Formats: sequence, C-alpha cells, structure tokens
Amino acid sequence: MRALLLGFCALISLTAPATAFDTNARAAWVYDVETGTVLMEKNANEALPPASMSKLMTIYMLFEALEEGRVQMDTRLPVSTKARQMQGSTMFLNENDRPTVEELIKGMIVLSGNDACVVVAEGLAGTEEAFARQMTERAKAIGLTHSHFVNASGWPAPGHEMSAHDLGVLAQHLITDFPEYYKFFALEEFPYDNRAPANRNNRNPLLRLGIGADGLKTGHTEEAGFGLVGSAAQGGRRVIFVVSGLPDDRSRAEESERIVNWAFRQFTMRTVVPKGDIVAEAPVWLGNRSKVGLTTVDGVKVLIPAGAQSGMTAEAVFNGPIEAPIKAGTRVGDLVINIPGTGESRMPLITATDIETAGIFGRLQSAAVRIGRKAIDAAGG
Repeated sequence: MRALLLGFCALISLTAPATAFDTNARAAWVYDVETGTVLMEKNANEALPPASMSKLMTIYMLFEALEEGRVQMDTRLPVSTKARQMQGSTMFLNENDRPTVEELIKGMIVLSGNDACVVVAEGLAGTEEAFARQMTERAKAIGLTHSHFVNASGWPAPGHEMSAHDLGVLAQHLITDFPEYYKFFALEEFPYDNRAPANRNNRNPLLRLGIGADGLKTGHTEEAGFGLVGSAAQGGRRVIFVVSGLPDDRSRAEESERIVNWAFRQFTMRTVVPKGDIVAEAPVWLGNRSKVGLTTVDGVKVLIPAGAQSGMTAEAVFNGPIEAPIKAGTRVGDLVINIPGTGESRMPLITATDIETAGIFGRLQSAAVRIGRKAIDAAGG
C-alpha cells in the first residue's frame, strides 16, 4: 500500500537543477553521514590498488583489539626483522624497539609507517599473512564488497585491492564505531623518538586549512597514483570522501579541497519531519481502533541540492491493513523520498502507538466490513 504525502512534498519548493561535480580522479565517492546520502560517485565499485589507504583496515583491526581488551594503549609489541626491513614510509623501527600500541597507531596514521603495520599484524595474528586473511574476512563482515588484502600496509602486491566505496564505508565505521580513537586521525605530527624529523608530519593536506577536516589517510604508489580518504565536519554535517588515481600530491590536495567545499556549499540540510511527527496513517484489522499513526525513528533530514527543481515526493509504503495487536515502534514499512538531483532515500516507518485487539463485537464488525468490501470488489463495484 502506498500513501502519497502531499503536505510533506509541499515543504520544499525550489527551482533549478543541482550543480554536478566533475572530478579528475580515477575513482571517487562522496557521502553525507547525517542523511546517509551519496553525493557523488565515479567508478566507486571498481577494485583498485589502494596503496597506504588500506592501512585504515589495519587500524580498524587494532581498534577492535583495543575494544575487546586483547591489547591496551600501553601494550608493547616486538619488532621483527621483517618489520625493520620494510621500505617506503616507516617509523625507522628496529629489533631492539618495543613500541606501544598508542605509538603504533600514531605511526600508522601520521607517519604512514609500513613497519608499524607489520608489527601490528604480527602482534595480533602471529604472521602478516594470517593477519591479511583476517582483514579480508572482517572487511566482508562490515560490508566491504570489493576488498581483498594481501598485506597489512598497502605495499604493492597482486590481488591487494579496495574500491572507493569500500574505503568510504570503512572510514564511516572508524568514525562511528570508535569515536574515542578517531581523534588520532587529526594529529598533524608525531616525532617518534625524533628518528626522522623529515617524516614527522601528517601527509593529509586538508588538516591545516581550517575547513573542519579531521582525517583520515593518504596513499600513493606508482600503480595507484595519489589518493586520499578524507572527512570534514561543518555546521552539524559530516562528509566523507574518497579520491584515487590522481597524478601528483598537488592535484590530490586541490581536488580534495574542491570536493569538501562543493559538498558543503552545494547542498542544504533540511529537517522535513521532526522526530515524533505522524507522517501517515495505516488501516488496522481487528483492532480497537481503525487506524494507527506511522512515524519515523528519529525524524527525517534531507539534503537539498542548491537550486534543485521542485517536485520532491514522499510516499509511505507499507502492507495494510495491519493486524492487531500492534506494539508502538514496530517497523511496518518505509518512507520513500525522491528529491530531484539526489535520488531515492528510504527511512523506516514505525507505529506510533499500541493498538489492542478489539472485543468480540468489534472483531465481528470488522470481519463483516471486510467481507462486504471483498464482495463489492468481486462484483466490480
């Protein structure tokens, strides 16, 4: 059953199409966290070499180990010869070191330490190979559909790949699942033991711009090009974005800043259904009331593209009539919203009140009414 909510649709009346964003990145994904809206995507489900951006999965696994109590921030892990021999960006660890988990987190995020990733992998799973298999399994469990890991660092290897969509979903998990640890992504520098003064600064080009950026991870290899998984918060909104395959670090910085500005300037967030408001009524079968109000869990906020055309529609979609007894908060359908330039969004519809089963006379009356309606329908009335 579909109920068109004309009053709801009339809340917004805008007049021109939204401005599209054209990116030079090989793959991109831009997402508004508050409303769950994908603002832009380009080759977002193509599995590509992720370079150091795949360190986010290693960090996620370490955060889970912290949450589960398998390690603590002051836990010290050994450094193997394999870790010490890692090339590329490192913390310059050696076999005599016993870095703490907190130092390793900072080393992976700020210094992009390949050696730190191997230390974490071996510390949690015994070998990097076993850890990579665990990464792949865990990635599938949290909804990453185009990801496969061969190592913990993102060092180039056949079959080590992630999609832009998966990187963005992983970023959202890091932000929402581990808010107490997410703060590490905003660190601008980490002078570990002052071993490499030239490698003490976070490579994220947005952190120092004052645009609300607070994460997450850059990546670069010859095969993958330059990429960034980023997030920024402004005015009660948070945007997550992924770009990859850019030709140099300057274009990565410029493209990332353009995306952040576009995402916050080209869309306006509106509360169109306050929490608790009734958006539709559904007929009730065999209840002590004939209808039950339908509402949303937390209200409805939508993103309106700048200059979007008029014509936003909203429908309450549910199977009715709903048979009593009914408990308040029961999901019975969806609120389906279509906004020109953004597409379709679905929010759960729940019952607003309890409805009890009618007494014997009420049930007989309801049955008689329903039988009568079926007879009229069968007769073509």
